[in-house]
Amino acid sequence: MKYFFTLVLFLMMGQYSLRGQAYTSYFTGSVSDVSPAAYGGICLMGGASENDNAMAWFLQQANGGDILVLRASGSDGYNDYLYEDLGVTVNSVETIKFNSASAASDPYIHQRIQQAEGIWFAGGDQWDYVSYWRGTAVDSLINLAISERNIVIGGTSAGMAIQGGYYFSAENGTVTSATALDNPYDSSVKVAHEPFIKNEFLADVITDTHYDNPDRRGRHTVFLARILTDLGLEARGIACDEYTAVCINQNGLAFVYGDYPSNNDNAYFIQPNCELDAGSPETCSSGVPLHWNHDGKALKVCVVKGTNVGLNTFDLNNWQTSSGGSWEHWSVFNGILSVSDAEAPDCTPSAQAPALDKRAALTFSNPVSGSLNVKISSDLIRKGELRLRDTSGIILMDTEVNGQGTYSFSVQHLPKGIYMLELLEGEDVLLIEKVHISNY
Repeated sequence: MKYFFTLVLFLMMGQYSLRGQAYTSYFTGSVSDVSPAAYGGICLMGGASENDNAMAWFLQQANGGDILVLRASGSDGYNDYLYEDLGVTVNSVETIKFNSASAASDPYIHQRIQQAEGIWFAGGDQWDYVSYWRGTAVDSLINLAISERNIVIGGTSAGMAIQGGYYFSAENGTVTSATALDNPYDSSVKVAHEPFIKNEFLADVITDTHYDNPDRRGRHTVFLARILTDLGLEARGIACDEYTAVCINQNGLAFVYGDYPSNNDNAYFIQPNCELDAGSPETCSSGVPLHWNHDGKALKVCVVKGTNVGLNTFDLNNWQTSSGGSWEHWSVFNGILSVSDAEAPDCTPSAQAPALDKRAALTFSNPVSGSLNVKISSDLIRKGELRLRDTSGIILMDTEVNGQGTYSFSVQHLPKGIYMLELLEGEDVLLIEKVHISNY
């Protein structure tokens, strides 16, 4: 039956083959589209073989719908695996391999993205994905599917690497930790932040993969140092060992899957040390080894073991709470990475940055350029105010809030940098969120 459907689709796409085979489709399952309400979420996998339990989680989040695998190399290896082998019922699995960038404009591919309840990015070369999809209808439709239809999204290796708000594009090939630490501005250190794949919990995150083979802690640290130095923004990192996955539910709780204790499978949640008054790298310059030390406490890292049932967790709402994780300090002294034991960060919100009031249900894209659109999805905020301040505390703009709705600020005239968005109810400040204005 699979081959019949593949043949039908191949015949339907003959006109595209005549134009140079811009893409190849492999189809398994029912050709009748279904539209169940997906449960959403994100699955990040570190490479090598997939973790079956994490992949089953990914399929379950699609709620019996259609799965679309996007890739730029390989063939149909996921089709039977996702459709039959994991014991989770889905309506169909289709793999579309992009043979050239021109496929990004193909109406058939656009339709398949619009009909998917789950999208999986295969491994390969992330520069293929970035150069083929960024700024095209493909990434726009994927982001609409995430924001409007709540699809589940995931990927392994390169497919994980592209999912953060910041990402190593590999435009000039890969880079080793040794090279990056020795010169953070080596031509191979290409950290991008142009809008691409947008997920709420990964807006200020840069991911990395294959963490244990080879050791990529050093280059990941350099990525974070470059973002802080070049953009003035404190990004965070999520990384996985091979055979390890981080599955993030709609509430921002990350479950770590792996084969511990049979194998030492870990996920890493990395952030600049919020306990430091000034935590920027001491030296992050072209041609000079990175120095980001601060008495050996530059970064706080939670290491979470991956188990078969995803027992251990990390909370992406506050980046401090973990079940089953252990904490480390990472630091770099003249290009040499060091690791030491640490305690969980003690960074309770100050009076200027109160804890998030969940009833506010406030969301916005981050980073932003042009227009800042803030969505309030709870009518419990009957009458309030949104304010945008610069880091010195000056109010740049404000608008009245009356319950649910989308409230907008035009920010195209503001220079690139960090700003603070406040939500007030009466005289009470409910929350303050950092806004990264890029205006590129």
